[in-house]
Amino acid sequence: MSNPEGSATAGGVAKTVTTDIDAGILDRMIEVRRHLHRNPELSNQEAGTQRYLRQMLVDQGIVDIRDVAGFGLAVDIVGAGRPSNRKIAIRADIDALPIEEESGVDYASTNPGVMHACGHDAHASMAFAVAAHLHQSRDSFGGTVRLIFQPAEEDEPSGGKRVVEEGLLDDIDAAICVHVDPYTPTGKIAVGSGPYTLACDTFDVAVIGSAAHAAKPHEGVDALAVACSLVSELQKIVSRETDPYDPLVISVTAINGGNAYNVTAGRVTLKGTIRSGSDATRERAWHRVRTIAAGMATSHGARVEVDIHKGEPGVVNDVEMTELIAASAKACIGADNVLNTPGWTIADDFGYYSEKRPSVYFRLGIRNEEIGSVFPLHHARFRIDEAALKVGATTLVAAATAFLSTGGP
Repeated sequence: MSNPEGSATAGGVAKTVTTDIDAGILDRMIEVRRHLHRNPELSNQEAGTQRYLRQMLVDQGIVDIRDVAGFGLAVDIVGAGRPSNRKIAIRADIDALPIEEESGVDYASTNPGVMHACGHDAHASMAFAVAAHLHQSRDSFGGTVRLIFQPAEEDEPSGGKRVVEEGLLDDIDAAICVHVDPYTPTGKIAVGSGPYTLACDTFDVAVIGSAAHAAKPHEGVDALAVACSLVSELQKIVSRETDPYDPLVISVTAINGGNAYNVTAGRVTLKGTIRSGSDATRERAWHRVRTIAAGMATSHGARVEVDIHKGEPGVVNDVEMTELIAASAKACIGADNVLNTPGWTIADDFGYYSEKRPSVYFRLGIRNEEIGSVFPLHHARFRIDEAALKVGATTLVAAATAFLSTGGP
């Protein structure tokens, strides 16, 4: 850290920042991360993760811990340094993905077909370190930091939506979250104001034809052939109907149908996602998916059923909260290591938080080619450079305590 006790400025107000996290807590942070990585759990199934994190927090002397959003936890660290009614939330997601791990690390998943391939184990361990540090140093600040260990970021029903519905942000002034970034080098942080992730919706399509003998396909309507044509046509919504500067990503992620060598498929299902950067583009994409699916089916003599499920909104970074993170990170790691970057095309249900309160979502660089930390999110060989976690935890501490001091958004 270049300046463990420095001055961060947000909104023109100087704030004293303390980020010197005890070495024992940092060691325990890595222990927590590796335990979670070894024992991943899917969305809305995080019972073991919840129990473990609760115990680790209790071991630090933290006792006011609530179960939230199903298998999540929330803990308020209340500063005793001076009177303050200000409150800030830090969100850390805790769920894993249905991926068979191939990373090769010694602490690889022991849960077959499930892996922390998006770094939520790192997010949870950093939040643990923040909670432990703030609990130890609570006499040095005023106000409240609410750590939310949130389940079900990766799948529905959304943990982020449930956090908001349960009122966990009703008494909060602002919210922060960090996400590991395999495209940014270790030791750097990336953040920018405005739209920062895309909204994400899911769709299910059923193509209904009529089965026939594979030697006489003309006697039926081959639903598989129709579905393959539909996959190609859906891509043209992005490549031929959308301004390249208007974010839209449509991905067909599964296709299922047919069960015999000698029978054409009578029914085929498709599923996928629609990711968009604006409400207008989102609605237009929905309309075009329905229209193209119906048209393709009609042209081949088939029928089609389309279900589109509205998912999380995009994250929008508040200007002053973005400045707070940038200033706090600069105080911790130096201005050269803080990148002002646009958002990325992933979705995150932190969007529900940013709809409710001024929020900021920043990215923590974890890329280190020397240790093979170069694979993208949701990849079976995804790895994290654990040296980056100290940077993330100290930045969160600096930003939270700076926000709680005078000024802020």
